[in-house]
Amino acid sequence: MDINEILHYLPHRYPFLLVDRIVELEEGKRVLALKNVTINEPFFPGHFPHRPVMPGVLILEALAQAAAVLSFKTMGQKPDENSVVYFAGIDKARFKRPVGPGDQLMMEVSIARKMRNIWKYEAVARVDGEVAAEAELMCALKTLP
Repeated sequence: MDINEILHYLPHRYPFLLVDRIVELEEGKRVLALKNVTINEPFFPGHFPHRPVMPGVLILEALAQAAAVLSFKTMGQKPDENSVVYFAGIDKARFKRPVGPGDQLMMEVSIARKMRNIWKYEAVARVDGEVAAEAELMCALKTLP
């Protein structure tokens, strides 16, 4: 799935859209997504000027965005302007290596459980096959009034 199709499944836009491509997607199971990390990212000038590092919270956000695409594809629907996905919890988050300019962040997210509108995922982000971050994510799909 290329960026044009991803834009139909996520409400995020630059500079907060953190998924560039969906490489693999098994509805109801898992997604493999990628984010090309470039020196032009808006957070690098301040994090850190002497050694650019992608903030860990943004790696978790990128994983959650990949999870949202998986969830909407699994439900067989596209979100509308009243659909939103919120974090409900983040457990066991670990950061194993820094992610910087020139890295390609490969994000694998699997559905662990679904209870009504709450989804739980197991998520791992890798760079060159090496784990950069991992976490259990819980997200709530909501319809705004």
